[in-house]
Amino acid sequence: MLTHEEHYIRRTKILATLGPATDNPEAMERLLNAGVNCVRLNFSHGTHDDHQKRIELVRSTAKKLNRVIGILGDLQGPKIRIAKFIDGKIHLNSGDKFTLDASMDSHAGTQHAVGIDYKELPNDLKHNDILLLNDGLLTFRVDKVDGPRVHCHVLQGGLLSNHKGINKQGGGLSAKALTEKDLEDLKFAVKMDVDYIALSFPRNADDIHEARHLISAAKGNSGIIAKIERIEAVSAIDEIIMASDGVMVARGDLAVEIGDAEVPMVQKLIIQRARTLDKPVIIATQMMESMIHHPVPTRAEVSDVANAVLDHADCVMCSAETATGDFPIETIESMARVCRTVEKQPQTHHSKHRVECQFKRIDETIAMATMYTANHFDVRAVVALSESGATPLWMSRIRTKLPIYGLSRFNRSLGKMTLYRGVYPIYFDVTQCTRDEVNQKAIDILLQKNFLEKGDFFSS
Repeated sequence: MLTHEEHYIRRTKILATLGPATDNPEAMERLLNAGVNCVRLNFSHGTHDDHQKRIELVRSTAKKLNRVIGILGDLQGPKIRIAKFIDGKIHLNSGDKFTLDASMDSHAGTQHAVGIDYKELPNDLKHNDILLLNDGLLTFRVDKVDGPRVHCHVLQGGLLSNHKGINKQGGGLSAKALTEKDLEDLKFAVKMDVDYIALSFPRNADDIHEARHLISAAKGNSGIIAKIERIEAVSAIDEIIMASDGVMVARGDLAVEIGDAEVPMVQKLIIQRARTLDKPVIIATQMMESMIHHPVPTRAEVSDVANAVLDHADCVMCSAETATGDFPIETIESMARVCRTVEKQPQTHHSKHRVECQFKRIDETIAMATMYTANHFDVRAVVALSESGATPLWMSRIRTKLPIYGLSRFNRSLGKMTLYRGVYPIYFDVTQCTRDEVNQKAIDILLQKNFLEKGDFFSS
């Protein structure tokens, strides 16, 4: 378990997916104590009742630990899947003929054909298109499209079971980002007042604007995290980043669309663009995959997390490792240890971010000046009083070894800060102080929490 101080030394945030492995109070407390800053609800699995119980458990545990924990609801999106087989699964060999049939009964799949849930798929395909099923483990080439039927031959065979996903190599599927299920899940997420809603498979900024309109119409304040997993999204990356409140590099589906060898450089590009455009960025998918069944990570997984930290990602994410894995606590402890170790490196402490820019906003100018001053002066911490959370976000773009304490009276601002690199949200009601008392009251809170000691210098 991390000490209280260690939670506020590690700058890279950790996002953990909730599931059956963390559905009891003891496991949740251990998970948060291990180093989790924000939790993810995966709406691809479970009912609204399941997720409501998890939200209530997170909030009660965070209150007990006197800690701010963010909550992100992740919409399933238009996951294009096959239907079901009569026997649940089949095995295909290279060279076999197989048909994806939009007119077929959804429970009648055989060794030769299976239904598909996305009925428009045949309209998006043509001769010689490459389809990847089950996250790329099987590969089909399209021979011809005959009305609702897509006739294929198998390039790479293997086991194929119910509801496995279908991707088209190179992208280009026309499915909208928001499905009917997503609309219901979005309303539920707004009702539960989650801090962020993650939008799966957005193609462009218009998809982000549509989601924001729906959140607003439901009288919500949740921020939007755009999951980058389509090739079209990579091409429109700047407009998507600017339209959203943050981005997630969702490397699973992205790798299937653009090719796995392309992912590392695209990941670096997205991190760089997100930070330049003042938005947080999350790295996701298989970061500690082996720890679903093993108590220690592979060396490759350690290097993967380390590189995300060195590239200055705001947050690293776990999926099945914490939702259904055998070692959820050990996973978070390992991830936190890697982050803290890498953050000791001098190259993570100094920044020239936007040093050549001329700023148009006074508050942004003050935020940048504060960070550069702090980095060149012997101070213990940076303190930012903020209503919206914008000032701590700007500050978090600067590489530094100093913790940034974001003080706000608004829970929605505190929750959003849980994803900002190096920013630690603390509740502070500025309206309960006179103008002359504000600074001293803020210092008193930090002294009470042992984040500062008498005689320390800090920047604010």
